[in-house]
Amino acid sequence: MHNAKAIWMLAPRSITLVPEELDALAPDAVAVQTAYSAISQGTELLVYRGHVDAALALDLPTLAGSFAFPIKYGYALVGRIATHGSAVTSHQVGDRVFVLHPHQTFVHVPAASAQRIPDDVDTQAALFAANMETAITIVHDLRPALGEVVVVMGLGIVGLLVSWILSRMQGITVIAVDPLAWRQNVAQHLGIACVVHPDQVADQVDLMTRQRGADAVVEVSGNPATLDIAITLLAMEGRVIVASWYGTKDATLQLGTHFHRKRIQLRASQVGRLSPDLVPRWDYARRMQTVWQLLRDLPYQVLISHTVAFADATAAYAMIDAGQPGVVQVVLHYEC
Repeated sequence: MHNAKAIWMLAPRSITLVPEELDALAPDAVAVQTAYSAISQGTELLVYRGHVDAALALDLPTLAGSFAFPIKYGYALVGRIATHGSAVTSHQVGDRVFVLHPHQTFVHVPAASAQRIPDDVDTQAALFAANMETAITIVHDLRPALGEVVVVMGLGIVGLLVSWILSRMQGITVIAVDPLAWRQNVAQHLGIACVVHPDQVADQVDLMTRQRGADAVVEVSGNPATLDIAITLLAMEGRVIVASWYGTKDATLQLGTHFHRKRIQLRASQVGRLSPDLVPRWDYARRMQTVWQLLRDLPYQVLISHTVAFADATAAYAMIDAGQPGVVQVVLHYEC
């Protein structure tokens, strides 16, 4: 058996490090010594603040507890294989892996759920694997066409990655939108040519489309009020991809004007399912191959604003929750 420590949320805005004794390693499992984990400012922050329906079922086998608290939550962990079960042939001791797992010093998981990090992908770049998978799914659901103008509302990590992917696609014009100056700065460092404040987005769309309206909007701000704004920016038959998860926050929409007369399409995007337009040519393995392909080129250093010791996780969450200026991606570092 191995002893570990994990972050548990005991109540809204209350976390602690809890000792955990792991069961004996199963024949088909691997033991991973954690090097880094990333704190999500989207889904995870909703959980931390208690803004998730307490009755909602957990959607990952590695999560524990419930949204009613206490809960062990998180989904971006990288480390090295320390040992493996007798039936495992796919992994070797020392392999670097990415795991959808809460923040914990040492974990046992089925070998099939430990994604080997390619040799040419940096360990910290692999922290963005889950968010990159989400971004790819959003772009697949968006189905951008040559010559289109796409507005991305919200430049958290997922919004930044979506903007970065779209900006690399020939013939697609991206307008990236966020009220925070430091997020705008990161977007510019990622090579996004047009980055604006929400107060400027309507004029910018008019300018770049000759007042026709945007072809599509990706709503990934996490703010329900933004969804109503997104609808007003669209051209006839325009579409909104709702990538935000609002938790228990209500979204109030004015559907009697722009939405109705312009025949606006409103579609959810969620990483747990592949875009139906791509099945059966795509499966989850192919999507993951695309994740690694993109992470080879991602200038991930621009995204990591703070690295905090695992032992100081309470301060890290409080910093994110307070909206401290300059915070983009906070990474927890584990002493190995």
